[in-house]
Amino acid sequence: MIRSAYLAAEGFENDLAEDLRRAGARLDAWHGRLALSADMPVAAPWALDVWTDPREIAVPSVKAGADALRAIQRNWAHYPLLHHRRSALLAERLPPVKARALVFPEPAPSGHLGAWTLLAPDRMLASPNKTSPFVNGEVHFAEDREGPPSRAYLKLWEALTRLGRHPVPGETCLDLGASPGGWTWVMAKLGARVTAVDKAPLDPAIAAMPGVSCRQESAFGLDPRQEVPVDWLFSDIICYPERLLGLVRRWMEAGAARNFVCTLKFQGETDHDAAAAFAAIPGAQLFHGFHNKHELTFARLG
Repeated sequence: MIRSAYLAAEGFENDLAEDLRRAGARLDAWHGRLALSADMPVAAPWALDVWTDPREIAVPSVKAGADALRAIQRNWAHYPLLHHRRSALLAERLPPVKARALVFPEPAPSGHLGAWTLLAPDRMLASPNKTSPFVNGEVHFAEDREGPPSRAYLKLWEALTRLGRHPVPGETCLDLGASPGGWTWVMAKLGARVTAVDKAPLDPAIAAMPGVSCRQESAFGLDPRQEVPVDWLFSDIICYPERLLGLVRRWMEAGAARNFVCTLKFQGETDHDAAAAFAAIPGAQLFHGFHNKHELTFARLG
């Protein structure tokens, strides 16, 4: 019996498998990028989406499969993998799910969404509940191709959308490792006051935005006990996760920031021990976003 299913981003199946191993959950089979387990759902940071209530349903015909899903609820996301023609015909009989691009800071969809996939021509796996409100955990935005100096802004948009919180006018932000300024651009566009810290200069257009000030120095050289407390601390620094963990702990111990959003960037092998240390911080959220590469997003909101 399948009691949970975990969808990995392409290329990160091994990281998800290690999540499950460390959590003591069995990985019984793979269905494409979907890890199937006979154990109850566990925390799995490397999963884009977790199917928390899967059940196997007989599909003697396309109509019977669609009717079975509609009898449970209205909205379903399709994870297509096998039996493409039959899957497509079944999906056509279900109400369409419009996975339109979000216009940030528009909130995440609030409608209830389940997920399904064909395991065999006559058998499907369907979960009325899953952890992501997005189809297959994929967060798509109406992109800004002119303002930000890099595409790094997309993973911050995604993180803030998933968290359901973002800086607002009047709040103060510290952006560590800010250059060239993609994350600073996000905060400034939201109307917050931003101090961008990096040894490299900020993109001139970003540095000139209202509310932005720059400090051309090392983020690791700051003593949080000597800094004015901020509402938000952001970090997209390229460094080993263990070093970032020390920085985050210093700022937390000093009480110098209320909300934290940071990227754990892995170089070479994934440092699962460091990821576990971040996950163990009280109030922590740790996840692999659709716009993350070989990295995890850590957040703790005050």
